[in-house]
Amino acid sequence: MSASLLQRFFPFLAVLGSVTALGIGTSWAKHWLFPVVGAQGTTAVRVGFSALLVLLLWRPWRWPLSRADARAIVLYGAALGGMNLMFYMSLRTLPFGLAVAIEFSGPLAVAIWSSRRAVDFVWVALAMAGLGMLLPLGLNGSTLDPVGVLYALGAAVFWALYIVFGKRAGHLHAGHTVSLGLLVAALVVVPVGVVHAGAALLSPSVLLIGVAVAAVSSAIPISLEMMALKRLPKEAFGIMISMEPAVAAVLALMLLGEHLSAIQWLAIGCIVAASMGSAATAARPVDGRPMDSKKIAASA
Repeated sequence: MSASLLQRFFPFLAVLGSVTALGIGTSWAKHWLFPVVGAQGTTAVRVGFSALLVLLLWRPWRWPLSRADARAIVLYGAALGGMNLMFYMSLRTLPFGLAVAIEFSGPLAVAIWSSRRAVDFVWVALAMAGLGMLLPLGLNGSTLDPVGVLYALGAAVFWALYIVFGKRAGHLHAGHTVSLGLLVAALVVVPVGVVHAGAALLSPSVLLIGVAVAAVSSAIPISLEMMALKRLPKEAFGIMISMEPAVAAVLALMLLGEHLSAIQWLAIGCIVAASMGSAATAARPVDGRPMDSKKIAASA
């Protein structure tokens, strides 16, 4: 591949690498950590080590922080912790790709609510069609666990709050916000994991896998996404990042053996199309930097 061709496609490859790394990290967590420390312990290990890695990477103590900015980061980090905990709780009973697709309704709702243009009704209809195929409403023979769906919807709500609160700290350096936000998130979820899993969290195998999951789910996506964002408009980045539910479903099939029905694949397609369409027709970036940094902490 020539240098010019590589430069042209690098942003796409970087975003694809980011969502792939996130999917691999989450698949590892579900396969290796869930049986040992449960969803709560997995969240604690993953977010805790992610916070340590990102704190070492960005060293946020170098920057001053006002009281108002500190409050914004606390709210942002608490929403981030809730999002991760709800998402991992949903993975106990839901396939990975479907949990991500349901969770995507959160940022999509924020984007559409912020715009309210006629074209957005198209994306609302697509998203509702996709969710209607997934949610266990008794109308389509869905076999999804209702409790798992509620946890995924809870993750969507926290993702929406994460974006809203993140805007308040959007003027800060991304590394400053994300590193301190992850620290707050860790303070929220680690006690929950300790209460649930106890001493099992200190197992050498759990700690080793936890570090690997945190690195793959945090350090790699951070680096790749920041390189992509330097070369892409935020609207284009939003379109590309919308691949995540589909990539998660493919990785879950390959790594976890989670097979989806044709209707479920169609539902994921509708939600991905709604997210891409919303990003493509946005008059301006609706969620700004926080949407970018969500992948740093992700869930999904």
